[in-house]
Amino acid sequence: MEAMITGMLLVWYILTAGSLIFVIWDLLYQTPAMGVMKLAWILIIVYTGPVGLFLYLLACRQPLPGTHEQFITAHWKQAIGSMMHCVAGDATGIILAAAIVYHFGLPNGIDLIIEYTAAFVVGLLVFQALFMKSMLGGNYLVAVRKTFFAETVSMNMVMVGMIPTMVILMDRLPGSDSPVNPTFWGIMSLAAMAGMVIAYPINSWMVAKGIKHGMMSASMPQPAPSRAPGRKPAMAMTMGSMSHHQAKLTPAQTLGIFLLTFTCLIAAVWITSWFAELRFS
Repeated sequence: MEAMITGMLLVWYILTAGSLIFVIWDLLYQTPAMGVMKLAWILIIVYTGPVGLFLYLLACRQPLPGTHEQFITAHWKQAIGSMMHCVAGDATGIILAAAIVYHFGLPNGIDLIIEYTAAFVVGLLVFQALFMKSMLGGNYLVAVRKTFFAETVSMNMVMVGMIPTMVILMDRLPGSDSPVNPTFWGIMSLAAMAGMVIAYPINSWMVAKGIKHGMMSASMPQPAPSRAPGRKPAMAMTMGSMSHHQAKLTPAQTLGIFLLTFTCLIAAVWITSWFAELRFS
């Protein structure tokens, strides 16, 4: 069994390396994605290998030069862009935290809390607020406030997919919680893919509502500087990414979505505990 897993992982890592080389080359020389989306795609390929490459070819890579902006306009492609941008940040936080907390020998329940916190910090403060602040007036604190809702509910759904995958597989495969064990990285790849599947619907909804950006193209017209006092620059709206005419959610709707995603997260943790013991002390 161990030999079979090792063989499968070796094939997976070879395919991932080939996928990563191709995507980096393509993003540098062929596909004019925005800088933040390039970083997100590279991380997604690192975590999901040929599966990420398939999504990239399907939703982002332009078929002909000069067609990128038009190619990514379909809503489902915009939703994939939103989803993978979220997963790139959240998975980075989770994986970094998991690799670090392993050395402290903490109970796995405490590990999950730390990993959730790390995912939220990296996802919100870096991939959402820091990288998107130029689209949100240039003020970092404003960007944090405006992306807080989207990051929270999206990350909750990513964790709904990742937590059961990580905890159950690591419980079944002794030693796989160690970052020096190749199986650790295989499990994290599966967890990231599970998170992508579960997080897609909420990201599709947020893109449709203008709450979250979708796929972005560097070939789009850039915001024109405004000379009118107090007037914000006009953003190009030629694609269905982050419309600045966001749908207004009532406080009750906002609270309802928050509670729904946290309920799903709690349910995922509860179901996980059926198959693997969660310890907090």
